[in-house]
Amino acid sequence: MIDLASKKFGLISLGCDKNRVDSEKLLARIRARGYEITNDISKAQVLIVNTCSFLEEARREAIDTVIECSSYKESGSLEKLVVTGCLPQKFIGELYDGLTEADVFLGTFDYDKFFCALEEAYVHGRCNMVGAGKDVFTCDRVLTTPLHYAYLKIADGCGNRCTYCLITKIRGPYFSYPIEELVKEAESLGEISELVLVAQDVTRYGMDLYGEKKLCELLQKLTALDNVGSVRLLYCYPEMIDDGLISEIASNPKIIKYLDIPFQHSEDRVLKLMNRRGTRSGYLELLQKLRARIPGVAVRSTFICGFPTETEEESAALGSFLEEAKLDNCGFFAYSREEDTPAFKLGGQVAASVKKRRVKNMYAVQHKIVQAKMSAFCGKRLRVLCDGIDERRGCFCGRAYFQAPDIDGNVFFNCPFAEQGKYYDVLITGYDGYDLYGMTEDYENE
Repeated sequence: MIDLASKKFGLISLGCDKNRVDSEKLLARIRARGYEITNDISKAQVLIVNTCSFLEEARREAIDTVIECSSYKESGSLEKLVVTGCLPQKFIGELYDGLTEADVFLGTFDYDKFFCALEEAYVHGRCNMVGAGKDVFTCDRVLTTPLHYAYLKIADGCGNRCTYCLITKIRGPYFSYPIEELVKEAESLGEISELVLVAQDVTRYGMDLYGEKKLCELLQKLTALDNVGSVRLLYCYPEMIDDGLISEIASNPKIIKYLDIPFQHSEDRVLKLMNRRGTRSGYLELLQKLRARIPGVAVRSTFICGFPTETEEESAALGSFLEEAKLDNCGFFAYSREEDTPAFKLGGQVAASVKKRRVKNMYAVQHKIVQAKMSAFCGKRLRVLCDGIDERRGCFCGRAYFQAPDIDGNVFFNCPFAEQGKYYDVLITGYDGYDLYGMTEDYENE
């Protein structure tokens, strides 16, 4: 037996916030054994890289990170390099022989095999246990976010089968975690100002497990918890947003009036090729309904530019959709041609330079929309959650309700004293891009 108790463990988590939750649960397994966790990866004897493989760019980042970390085997104390998550789950066939820098490979649902695989690697050398584990739900986490907010992964996998996406091939069909387990996990997180619900599609929650949508029931139980200050929803499939969910968001004071709705495109022909069930008119009607029923609601979205056969006219039409939709924030991505997806085989692939130009054009359109929104906040007061201190700017940093962690802008504000995780009324005095600037009343009066 290897004495793992004498080892220091480090972890690098790449990719999405769902990956982050997996990483936090693995760290909790390590800590539960009494093992030491270090934030300084140069001092780790066992280093874990939890990977993403959603796009080619993410795969390059993951492989580059593993190769870069392997240098600590000679220059530092590193003994074993563990690669987990989506990259080995989908590509272990080519990865095991090619990425010799790694000592252990585990897939997305193999964390229960972590210690077994690690001991195997110490005794017998390189070890591949991808697919050997079971998705055993655990509540325990070691938070890697600031302590006042956390993510809660309510489901895994995906059932939407968009033609450009590898998620189903990586994480399998959609499956929900039981309500009682999620409530227990949320309770275990301590005092949380903001709980961010994530899944590939949160609006589908419960359909596989209970035979019907259960997101509203889950929201009611989570917002009833004394330790949860508010709940934010990410990744809502547009066609699954029904009147019941809209009413729950509108009437529940603990639900942040913010929705991340990945529309992916605006034009009907392209949406059909993507196997998205929405339409341009349907999306605009949904936005109109949301704004009528939830006053001030913020909507964020993502769009793919340069999907196969997308014409210049359809790209321009997406721009006009943005001008009409007036979304609060958007992410635009050049279509990534992924093997083992239906869209890979489509003719009419768009040149990389054209895709890049279309992404740039869409950001330019959205930038004007956001600048108008930011300008309208000047002279007004916003309720801002303090995330901490921005050392470079010499002020506090926080977020208004329309700003989700890491993906939207921030509010930078002056205040005599602000506590992380607390809310402050901030007078907005200016803006820069997607960020706002301001001060609290007690700072004004100093």
